[in-house]
Amino acid sequence: MTVKTAVNRSINCLKLVTAAFAVLAATNGIAGEPIRLRVLSYNIHHAEGVDGKLDVDRIAQVILSANADIVALQEVDQKVTRSKDVDQPAELARLTKMNVAFGANIPLQGGHYGNAVLTRFPIIEHKNHLLPNLGNGEQRGVLVAELEISKTKQPLVLFATHLDHRRDERERVASAEAINKLAAAHDHKAMLLAGDLNAVPDSKTLSDLGREWQRTNEQPIPTIPVATPTRQIDYVLCRPAQRWKVVETEVLGEAVASDHRPIIAVLELTESSN
Repeated sequence: MTVKTAVNRSINCLKLVTAAFAVLAATNGIAGEPIRLRVLSYNIHHAEGVDGKLDVDRIAQVILSANADIVALQEVDQKVTRSKDVDQPAELARLTKMNVAFGANIPLQGGHYGNAVLTRFPIIEHKNHLLPNLGNGEQRGVLVAELEISKTKQPLVLFATHLDHRRDERERVASAEAINKLAAAHDHKAMLLAGDLNAVPDSKTLSDLGREWQRTNEQPIPTIPVATPTRQIDYVLCRPAQRWKVVETEVLGEAVASDHRPIIAVLELTESSN
């Protein structure tokens, strides 16, 4: 046997071992490196800042400065008169070069108003679900989007929502229950819930969501009022807890572009062993 033949055989054996290990890893669900994600939730107040200026570009700059991978937006106008008939979801997608999905909850001034998702990842499918409307209040919804994350076996499911703002908590509690039921349909997938929940951390709404979801901040981090925040009502949550590691969660310093501050969670997602 020549030296060249021996080397070739060694290389071939190494390739076989590597291939066998790859198959073993795939069949047994051996987890690779965690995937780090930057997840932003932002109530944009139809892009009207506290200075009274309507400025979609400014909202886009906030999103870009956060270097977010996944964004849940609330109070988004689509071709509404008050916001100069701009298709805000499409315009924000253009400005940020992200993929977009929009969930219309109510017709408004010739257009629609609701929640939106922006993401660097492909959106496989999305569906808007109307939430319980108690006492003839504003119709709320949750936009559910499945995102294709290249390093995971299954899509990541994002729930983007904006819950009722009234003092009476009954509708928010009913909405929390509805969201938990919707999440059960995706039980074996990694999930995120992001939005303006209009509920403080010690509320029944957060308690009920906490049965199924993990908050990404243990201590409250206020998001409103925007000038000097004293209360947290904007959140990023995740499930199942064992697949997520919270690196950090913070409220950004932007205090003019909207009447809420954005909240961003940096998370690491591990592959399921199932």
